[in-house]
Amino acid sequence: MAGLNQVPYLLRAARGEKLDRPPVWMMRQAGRYMKAYRDLREKYPSFRQRSEIPEVAIEVSLQPWRSFQPDGVILFSDIVTPLPGLGIDMDIAEGKGPIIDRPIRTQAQVDALRSLDPVESLPFIREILQALRQEVGDRSTVLGFVGAPWTLAAYAVEGKGSKTYSVIKGMAFSDPTILH
Repeated sequence: MAGLNQVPYLLRAARGEKLDRPPVWMMRQAGRYMKAYRDLREKYPSFRQRSEIPEVAIEVSLQPWRSFQPDGVILFSDIVTPLPGLGIDMDIAEGKGPIIDRPIRTQAQVDALRSLDPVESLPFIREILQALRQEVGDRSTVLGFVGAPWTLAAYAVEGKGSKTYSVIKGMAFSDPTILH
């Protein structure tokens, strides 16, 4: 953990500084192993509620930081969070992950997508990140994440996660312009 007015430890490591230990943070840092998370999960059963209601997402993100003081605070979110901002309705099903009821399969569906304006369509992200930064100050690095364009396209086209991604691969070969 960095001291007052210091660059957070994880950022120092990313800059290549020689440090006395490797930085520590955990994948899936927040979650079922914490009673406080399970309690919030009962009150907010939908993953999207927990990740899009700022005060809930802030609390979930900070729970492991308060308990363990890792060098990174991870935004509680999902890689497909931008999809609704593009006009792609989705849900995150318990035990299944992201589900898109109306997968994108035609040029007309692609043409109907909106340009992503994060300020307008994802205002909760800014609010959550600002609150996390304010809470941890220079004592930890705030980490966010999002799916890359291909990952978002794969979920949007397949309608869910896949082991083979046969639908999007088929689209790439049969009508590659639709993916541009």
